[in-house]
Amino acid sequence: MNGASDTSAVLRPPREVMRLSRLGRFYPTRLSFARILVRRMARERWRIQPAVRELDDDGFGRVSYHVHTPSGVLGFAAFSHQLDPADRTDRVIAERWDASFALTVEPPTRADLDRLHENVPRQEAGRCGAREIVLSRANRSVRLFDEVVASLADGRQPSLDDVGRVGYLMRTTAVYGNGKFGLADFEQVRRRGILTLPFQAEMLTVYLIRHFSLELVDHLAVRRGGFRAVSLDGPRRRALGIGNATGLGMAPFLVSHPQLIDRWVRMRETALARVMEVEQASPGELARFRTLLARARTHVAEWRPQVGDAGLARRLGTVERRLEELERLVAAEGDGELLLGFRPWTALAAWAGDDTETAELLNSILIELYPERVDDLETTAGSDEREETDPAMPIGALRETIEARYGWALEVEFDRPESQGLFWYHSEEKEEPRLGFRHEEPGAERELRLGIARQVAHLHRTLDREDPARPTGRFLRENPGFRKIVRRIQSLEDSPYAEIRDNLLDRSCEPADLLRGKLSMLGASRFDPKSLLWTRVTFFQGAPLANELERSDADDWGFATTAAAGVGTIA
Repeated sequence: MNGASDTSAVLRPPREVMRLSRLGRFYPTRLSFARILVRRMARERWRIQPAVRELDDDGFGRVSYHVHTPSGVLGFAAFSHQLDPADRTDRVIAERWDASFALTVEPPTRADLDRLHENVPRQEAGRCGAREIVLSRANRSVRLFDEVVASLADGRQPSLDDVGRVGYLMRTTAVYGNGKFGLADFEQVRRRGILTLPFQAEMLTVYLIRHFSLELVDHLAVRRGGFRAVSLDGPRRRALGIGNATGLGMAPFLVSHPQLIDRWVRMRETALARVMEVEQASPGELARFRTLLARARTHVAEWRPQVGDAGLARRLGTVERRLEELERLVAAEGDGELLLGFRPWTALAAWAGDDTETAELLNSILIELYPERVDDLETTAGSDEREETDPAMPIGALRETIEARYGWALEVEFDRPESQGLFWYHSEEKEEPRLGFRHEEPGAERELRLGIARQVAHLHRTLDREDPARPTGRFLRENPGFRKIVRRIQSLEDSPYAEIRDNLLDRSCEPADLLRGKLSMLGASRFDPKSLLWTRVTFFQGAPLANELERSDADDWGFATTAAAGVGTIA
């Protein structure tokens, strides 16, 4: 099969995939944006070169790097600050951080670095322009950063168990791009030819923050330990990614960018469908599957004890048990009948059954197993997100479209109080999206338009009273409040995975599922929900270091694990 051709296999239907109960079980894959970026960096032999290093004995000051690519050179500036522990918070409304960062369209001059040093630590309150691509900030890990520095200064490597348990030295609280706060917008960046896919700039920034954090602990160890100090070794460096604290601010993105979400999910589902077409697994593919299965089981075993959410911890416990069972079932010395027949991976999906947590982890393994079948899809992740209204469409045709594609919304009983138990709003005080309880709290008049199901149902009821032959444009002229939802419905006709097929206003809605769905597409792992409203994750754990991008196995870091003093297969 030619991996670039359209698959003849049937993709999973949107009614199955685009449910919160499924999106909230997604795992990162080799088509997640972090993986795509590192693969490109390795393929094109990108180099990260230090340019300026002005740090004092406490690690405060500034550093800059040049990122050399075949299409040009980018710049990255990092500023390390003294932070009062009382000011350390993961909230987006914080005004001070341990470090702040900017990715720039070209290496900054001394004058540029001075300007950035004045503005970047102020983040939203500073001034950025079209020469800056991404703005970010991060805090040191209270649980690990000082422990690692103290160990290295004393000439000892920190405990690999402790390193793996936390998984990062710094945790970002925001990564801004695409025109926010005066930054260069995506189209301008894309035209330069370096960062051409969605979120590549943001993911590169996170990767560089990781690089900075690793160099920072080595610097502090030498300053504090002198000749006794040692550098952090390779396995521990790879075991450390970058943490991220994500709250409700990310959730509206999945509703407000439906065409982009359709592309992302369709890319993933097409990859999975291509794998399901495999009629017979070769001995090499079966051996590779067993290797990935063992690594994934260890990954889950190391991740689960750190999860505070009881529901996720319970599901991961089930995943561990089922993967152990599967390892025995497909062991090389066993009968292995499950994977020896026709269409083995379809049989595997049937074995997983309705256990969505296990099923989606196995789907991630299967996509990992066949790079030659799926990697060409990475170029399909973008969308111009153009929406247009068709005023000539007859009302009857619009109603038929709603009934065919939004039946899930029409099934919701909105006269039940629970069906409108929540409302989403933007808090002026906290400067972030929040959830309110409609029947218990004031503020519903400030509601954001995230209740797509309710809007569709209201429109459908209204259209029942209209002449089916009447043009939609005339209807909208008299009912302008429906313009946005009509434009959305008409524009998404060819985007089957665009809508989340659940009522986001229902009292039982779990926003953490929205967060995990998007974060997995970005490439986050080790999800650790702290409530229904925010979660911690880790990026680039196990990824090759900047000096390892030329290794032949640089792309083999899915399901990172600290087992055997290494991560993945990179040793």
